[in-house]
Amino acid sequence: MRSADFARIRTFLAVAETLSFSKAADELGITSSAASQTVRALEADLRQQLFQRTTRTVALTEAGAALRDRMRPAVAEMEMALVQSRDAAGRPAGTVRIVSFRSAGEKFILPVLADLRRNYPEVQLDVTFDDEVTDPVAGGFDIAVRIGEVISQDMIAVPLGGELRQIAVASPDYIARHGTPETPRDLLSHDCVCWRWPGQQHPFPWEFYEDGRWFSISPPAGIVVNDRRAALQLATDGLGITFCIEDTANDLVHAGKLVPLLLEWSRPFPGFFLSYSHQRHMPAATRVVIDAIRAGCP
Repeated sequence: MRSADFARIRTFLAVAETLSFSKAADELGITSSAASQTVRALEADLRQQLFQRTTRTVALTEAGAALRDRMRPAVAEMEMALVQSRDAAGRPAGTVRIVSFRSAGEKFILPVLADLRRNYPEVQLDVTFDDEVTDPVAGGFDIAVRIGEVISQDMIAVPLGGELRQIAVASPDYIARHGTPETPRDLLSHDCVCWRWPGQQHPFPWEFYEDGRWFSISPPAGIVVNDRRAALQLATDGLGITFCIEDTANDLVHAGKLVPLLLEWSRPFPGFFLSYSHQRHMPAATRVVIDAIRAGCP
């Protein structure tokens, strides 16, 4: 394959995956105009239109979809061959894509990035912090850091850190005005700030433990947010009781801005896990990132 042909195919696949010339150009480090011209040159060479273009949208034609489906595995195989060749030379290199829940990313990912870049300058790190639960493999990620209950059983999962505990918290001002719930069921008569997974419609239920079993409460939600930090801030402002990972509220509790509630009904559960798919030949770049995250685990 001529180098020009390979460049055209890479550009075509980037546009086909993103359905955006500007996003594809950003990924490839070229201009949108260059991406558009490259695809037009490929279309002219193939004598087929690969995309339907309007001022607002880009969509694959039938011929474009067929070419994408045939070329994607071929290009992936070529890229893997290059990665393995570099690995054989003893130089971990290539891009490692990581997706992590935000709080886990701050705790386990951010602290190791500086050393990784210093020790492995040929390894590029693409990190996404996102609390939405999606399939990391389908999203093209090499590594995911999440709580165990949302990790697929066909993934390898390695514990990071210790157990976690979720607790209810409220500000002293809210408690002074509305009183303290004595049992989880008392929450049904309180104002609550609830959190929902990004991409979900309904708030996350609050889980408590009693008499050897877990049970859930879905309190009335005066406010629903899709960001846990926002929920903590709203609780600190006195707008209601919220439910959070205990570690994320510790500083506010120690500062006297939040008060823990219902602790006798709060029980630890397995915390975060580093997960990745089974691979017969794992790229060396992915391996060194996994090892760095595990070694840096507090």
